[in-house]
Amino acid sequence: MGFRSTLLRPFAHFVARRIRRMAANAVSDQEKIFRQLVARAGNTAFGRDHRFSDIKTYADFVRCVPVRDYEDLKPYIERVKTGEPDVLWPGQPAYFAKTSGTTSGVKYIPMSRESTPLHFGTARDALFNYFACTGNGRWLDGKLIFLSGSPELEETAGIPTGRLSGISNHLVPAWLRTNQMPSWKTNCIEDWEEKVERVVDETTGADMRLISGIPPWVQMYYERLLARTGKRTIREIFPDFSVFVYGGVNFEPYRAKLEALVGERIDTVETYPASEGFIAFQDAFPSEGLLLNTDAGMFFEFVPADEIFKEHPTRLWLQDVQVGVNYALILHTNAGLWGYNIGDTVQFVSTNPYRLVVSGRIKHFISAFGEHVIGKEVEESLLPVANAAGVRIVEFTVAPQVNPVDSDLPYHEWFVEFDNPPANLAAFAQDVDTRMRAQNIYYDDLIVGNILRPLVIRPLRRDAFRDYMKSEGKLGGQNKVPRLANDRKIASVLEAYRQ
Repeated sequence: MGFRSTLLRPFAHFVARRIRRMAANAVSDQEKIFRQLVARAGNTAFGRDHRFSDIKTYADFVRCVPVRDYEDLKPYIERVKTGEPDVLWPGQPAYFAKTSGTTSGVKYIPMSRESTPLHFGTARDALFNYFACTGNGRWLDGKLIFLSGSPELEETAGIPTGRLSGISNHLVPAWLRTNQMPSWKTNCIEDWEEKVERVVDETTGADMRLISGIPPWVQMYYERLLARTGKRTIREIFPDFSVFVYGGVNFEPYRAKLEALVGERIDTVETYPASEGFIAFQDAFPSEGLLLNTDAGMFFEFVPADEIFKEHPTRLWLQDVQVGVNYALILHTNAGLWGYNIGDTVQFVSTNPYRLVVSGRIKHFISAFGEHVIGKEVEESLLPVANAAGVRIVEFTVAPQVNPVDSDLPYHEWFVEFDNPPANLAAFAQDVDTRMRAQNIYYDDLIVGNILRPLVIRPLRRDAFRDYMKSEGKLGGQNKVPRLANDRKIASVLEAYRQ
């Protein structure tokens, strides 16, 4: 190991011990945070409106604080945006994380002085825990790249405002900046394709040890590196590259392609960051699921996903959750989000410790015929078939075809961009359909009952999804292709990209 990794090794083990304590004390930590949040926000406008002074128990809290989405919380956020203090949380936010929503337009997510350090702090702890668990600290002795949004911030009533990944650049400590790439100037480039070219300029020939970013955009970076250098694999360009850090999407659909580009399998660290808070991270190697971040200023609730649109859904806190149940994730945070439906669904794979997987998005599903297919099901249907066939998937999305012109029966239409297509597409589709029927009994009933015909796969031309995202103004950054839609808005556009 080099000087820096040797120096920081004791700190890595200290972090790992702290994470183990957090895992062991998850329920008691959540109860403590619940009481702290209610007490701290009692004199805010939100706290007065929702009778925080009357809250003594979790049952009181459920009665006083409803589950809500951004639109429901927006009147309070608009007051914060005018500069009014003590609205959702004491004082004013340290930052606004600006995100694009599908139904609410631009969202302004408050980040307080208490919550902001926890974003970078949790990312740091996840990496140092990886160091302690695996012994690999070599990444500290070379260059690290974070493919992120621009760190340039605007102001909203004097509050610095920008994308979370850009804000995070301001939180990187000075001791790490000497390792960080690309340069500040390059990171500020808004056009993603131009930005990737400049990143390639700066990083070709660098001693790159760690790369972090969303898989589809890291893939684009790899491809540009290989095209520029004429090398066959990323390993030839970065011989000491040893760990890939990602979050925001399931890595498995991208694994085969990215490993082919790198030239071999390397270690990965999965994280679950969001503008609303750093929710979970991988704590064991290997591990199924991510450890819930139960001591980071957030109180979590869980609503059975099939009840989320009810007026009075069942609400559970951590001690009541069960393994394998699909829950909508609800947040209460030390930045002033209350009863906030983040839009994700999760399933616990363990309750000792509390580890979960992201199973989908509340609004990303198919239930045109009552089947309620979720993202986890389509991924777990497609990927094993692709792996068994030696087929690499670039990207895919699924939509219902309710009124087909070429069939009497409707079906689920899968738009798939293959890196190397299957030799027999019909047999491949049949295998995926068989797994899909095993995943979802309602879908199986519809097939058996002759309501639906088996799924249909539409191969798309190379770079179809990249070109689609560019046409939508969503190329790069934290933007992701929805895996599922209950309508044909995306499907109708992708028709033009078919082979």
